Amino acid sequence: MLDSKLEYRTFLLLLAAVSVAFVWLLLPFYGAVFWGTILAILFSPVHRRLQARLGDRKNLAALITLSACVLIVILPMIFIAGSLVQEGASLYQRLKTGQLNFAAYFQQIVAALPAWVQPWLQRFDLADMSSLQEKLSNGAMQASQFLATKAFSIGQNTFDFVISFGIMLYLLFFLLRDGRTLGRRIKQAVPLSHEHKQHLFSKFTTVVRATVKGNIAVAASQGVLGGLIFWFLGIQGSLLWGTLMAFLSLLPAIGAGLVWAPVAVYFLVTGAIWQGVVLILFCVLVIGLVDNILRPILVGKDTKMPDYVVLISTLGGMSLFGLNGFVIGPLIAALFMASWDLFTGREDEQDAAG
Repeated sequence: MLDSKLEYRTFLLLLAAVSVAFVWLLLPFYGAVFWGTILAILFSPVHRRLQARLGDRKNLAALITLSACVLIVILPMIFIAGSLVQEGASLYQRLKTGQLNFAAYFQQIVAALPAWVQPWLQRFDLADMSSLQEKLSNGAMQASQFLATKAFSIGQNTFDFVISFGIMLYLLFFLLRDGRTLGRRIKQAVPLSHEHKQHLFSKFTTVVRATVKGNIAVAASQGVLGGLIFWFLGIQGSLLWGTLMAFLSLLPAIGAGLVWAPVAVYFLVTGAIWQGVVLILFCVLVIGLVDNILRPILVGKDTKMPDYVVLISTLGGMSLFGLNGFVIGPLIAALFMASWDLFTGREDEQDAAG
């Protein structure tokens, strides 16, 4: 009996060691593995329908699904990224040559403010325009240099990107083809009851699909609308600002406003009243409506998480995992809530009530 216990513990130790070693081995290609898995989950319903129509030919169905994924998702992202790099380089040149001077814009705003605001500016050390202009200029140059450095590093790491991209596509093909078999093996390995495993795996796939599809739909809608209104009002770099609004819209409620609100304030205080009013009305009524209607339908309804949990988990995930965190954060939060529901028996109560 002692030998069997020792053998079992030794085997568990070996299993943990090789599992950690395998995860460590995959870390250099963590992004490729992560997005290959996410895309496989998103496109698996399409693959299943194709496989049924093609007479259970798994390889052909997986190849067609992979091609559709490349055309629908990956190629547009590459095109947008290329255009964004060009836009960022153009912004850097305008900052470097002085054509774009954020300090001068801020000075115009301060000069247009009423007299009773001046004491508040002095309290926050915003009245000394020479030092403030120097700070803003330095900050703008540092931001532009950061963008330029990132663009240059992307060019230097093209080979690594191509390798990761190839691994993601290669992995995606086999995950589409063998996804059901892998899913069954993972379920069998988890030491939980069938009902609990079914609930947790269902929650996992539901949150992934809702988070990715919902957030990307909201981000794309807000980015396109924001870029169009900036272009209509004659603001330079509308593609860059639209992309920035799309990225920030991953943060519920506050995202896109971080871009358009300062521009609207600048318009109003510098006398461009109709531009400021049009921008505010469009962003509040149209872009805000997209966030208030689409996000609860596409994200909150399926994940069954409150908006504040989605916001906090998204912020925490992005601070820890970068851009991938907008999926990882809500996913961890949803699994946390589902696990505690199972532990406290609340899920069983909800099922019985249903």
